Amino acid sequence: MSSNPIKLGIVGVGKIVRDQHLPALAKDQDYRLVAAASRHGKVEDIPNFPTIEAMLDATPELEAVSLCMPPQFRYDAARLALAAKKHVFLEKPPGATVSEVEDLKALATANGVCLFASWHSRYAPAVEAARAFLGSTTIRSAAINWKEDVRRWHPNQEWIWAPGGFGVFDPGINALSIATHILPPMFISSAELDFPENRAAPIAAHIAFRTSNGLPVTMELDWRQTGPQSWDVLADTEAGSMVLSGGGSKLAIDGRVVHEEPEAEYPMLYKRFAEIVRAGTSDVDLAPLQHVADAFMLGKRNVVEAFFD
Repeated sequence: MSSNPIKLGIVGVGKIVRDQHLPALAKDQDYRLVAAASRHGKVEDIPNFPTIEAMLDATPELEAVSLCMPPQFRYDAARLALAAKKHVFLEKPPGATVSEVEDLKALATANGVCLFASWHSRYAPAVEAARAFLGSTTIRSAAINWKEDVRRWHPNQEWIWAPGGFGVFDPGINALSIATHILPPMFISSAELDFPENRAAPIAAHIAFRTSNGLPVTMELDWRQTGPQSWDVLADTEAGSMVLSGGGSKLAIDGRVVHEEPEAEYPMLYKRFAEIVRAGTSDVDLAPLQHVADAFMLGKRNVVEAFFD
């Protein structure tokens, strides 16, 4: 821990901030949360502002900003913060498009500050063990099954159904952040996206990938799952069948659990952010976002029955 905690402001005080960011920051002595900005939410015991502009103007001592608003609005906020020479933490996905995040990378470099694309699922406790296992053997095929109930995880959040809101790729990009970290580089060969007739974003997706050496990888995303939720990456290998389940919290080989720990993704994210701020570097991997863009570009659109929360 540094003797001088990083003075942090947080923007967009919604469900993810209350569930994950604030509890992680409360236990992290590398930070001092000094301000928040949000149209509706507030954080107790610190100054709150209606906009990031107001927060930046009133709090010049800020060193870093954590941006947690929907992706459609993140680019403009990030540009303001980077231009003010603040380090920037981007909630996932880091932006609504690949090109705008590329621009933010260039702006961070030009202003001598750090940019962090925070793929939280990569920091799930069994992900590194899965990566090590796959790196030690030959993979024959792999599959991603990421199915959950949108009513449970995004109640009354209309922005996710708007253009640029990602739809089922909002959770699906978590799966891609793990897959791009533990599997060989892969490319989409075909995709089908299911759009409810009353929505502008997909509720399900069926995607086929291949690697440069022909390894097949399939991905099934669905936002209509009830009961137990499915967040699994599977691989058939010469060393056995791997199942990385629970969003990356448990690893099993041939049915035997070899790694399982409680989830601690957001504390690990803020630890990483502090590391890059101290080191004066950036950490912005665009591979998961690029796959989402490719799925929309290549995907066949299927219209399915209307969906109501």
